[in-house]
Amino acid sequence: MAGHSKWANTKHRKGRQDAKKGKVFTKLARAITVAAREGGPEPDYNANLANAIEKAKSENMPNDNIERAIKKGTSSEDMDHYEAIVYEGYGANGTAFIVSCLTDNKNRTAADIRHYFSKNDGNLGSTNCVSYLFDRVGIIAIEKDKDIDEDELMMYALENGAEDVRIEEELYEILISPENYQEVLGNFKSGPYKLLGSEVTLIPKTMVAISEKETYNKIKKLIETLEDNDDVQEIYHNVKLDEIEES
Repeated sequence: MAGHSKWANTKHRKGRQDAKKGKVFTKLARAITVAAREGGPEPDYNANLANAIEKAKSENMPNDNIERAIKKGTSSEDMDHYEAIVYEGYGANGTAFIVSCLTDNKNRTAADIRHYFSKNDGNLGSTNCVSYLFDRVGIIAIEKDKDIDEDELMMYALENGAEDVRIEEELYEILISPENYQEVLGNFKSGPYKLLGSEVTLIPKTMVAISEKETYNKIKKLIETLEDNDDVQEIYHNVKLDEIEES
């Protein structure tokens, strides 16, 4: 399986995300609130909530924030109704994008997303126009350490329900089927390895390398503009961004 994850390919985003932690936490809280409202407050019986909480913890969101978001989702108070919408489209040079949103005004959000794509030499497509280019998979990121025996890590991962281990430059990625994600994650949390983060995500089956600087700038601008939109929860694409920046 080819692809990238936010741990293996985030050089272009880290500074922006660190500078905008408040916005990141707001988006994470919204996802937790919606998951709790739709499936109940117990993560053991609500997979969407469990995944949302795990993602929040991976971003170092304080436990108090997480608990408040859950309470908000299960309270009887009136609250904005957020709807989950997924947009698919093409960035510059035909690159593939999937944009996951939570919005209380889908007309506004659709207009915004369409504008971002068209302004950066891309366009929105129809449902499933690029989703076939991605695999849905659970990932656990393990910090690379000289004391880790890679054969032992592989054996441990497979014995505890993982499907594969991918070796990156600065970390290991444990690949898991989404159905087994919570169980395998629980095994690793009680295991001997230091976890950097985990999530269920979409990974491209093949990556696209862009060497032309103008095209790269358009793709980078599209990603940054999408990230700045309050309704956008996740952005998936098939571009080798780290390689572009280093070229």
